[in-house]
Amino acid sequence: MGTSFTLPDTASLGDLRTYLGRAARIEDGSVRLIADSRVLAVYTAILYPLGLLDELPTVLGLRTFSLTQPVTIDAVVPLASLQERLRVLAEEQDAAGADGADPTRATPVEVELPHEVNTVTWAAISPPRGGWVPLPDISPELLRRAARDGIAEVADAVPSNAGDAIVRRIRAEVWGRPVPGIEHVPAAAGFAGESLGFLGHDPVRLFEAGRWSRLTTSRGHVLVKRRAWGLAD
Repeated sequence: MGTSFTLPDTASLGDLRTYLGRAARIEDGSVRLIADSRVLAVYTAILYPLGLLDELPTVLGLRTFSLTQPVTIDAVVPLASLQERLRVLAEEQDAAGADGADPTRATPVEVELPHEVNTVTWAAISPPRGGWVPLPDISPELLRRAARDGIAEVADAVPSNAGDAIVRRIRAEVWGRPVPGIEHVPAAAGFAGESLGFLGHDPVRLFEAGRWSRLTTSRGHVLVKRRAWGLAD
């Protein structure tokens, strides 16, 4: 397994920093990095259940980045540690530009992986690579409205002194509901798409594979695994 990956330029570095910054505002724990050949897939957790009785769906954000050279990686690392490494690299690139480096010339950026973590439950849940069946496109406004309505409802419903169990129950009720007019797509998908900046003006493409749904735009992907009816996964 590789211990680093190389982005083609500072623009890619900036895109990755923006994506991770948005994800960290929701869940600042860990990020999963999977590289196969010259493509890096970066998974972030938006919502996920903590046990069999937790009704939250698993909702992941995904962005892919081109790499300058092939590498094989499958690692879960602390999000904050990766953000710090990227911040330092961005400052180094800015300093190089101030020293007279040609701003029109793409400069590859090598990123060393932080130490891995092995106790992240959501990272063990992998979306399928194939078998995705296309479904009718979704209006981004439906998802955006579901996100905003859900955020307001959670804020109104959670008492100021609520414990974690109460907060998670309320969030499960709100984000587990289907988006009005879209069967099998929970409101959590809209929350993820809006929070990560994936929703634009173009229709959102929808795919399904088993209990997984994938919502795709030009800005990124939201992956949702619906909860099973029984105790079996």
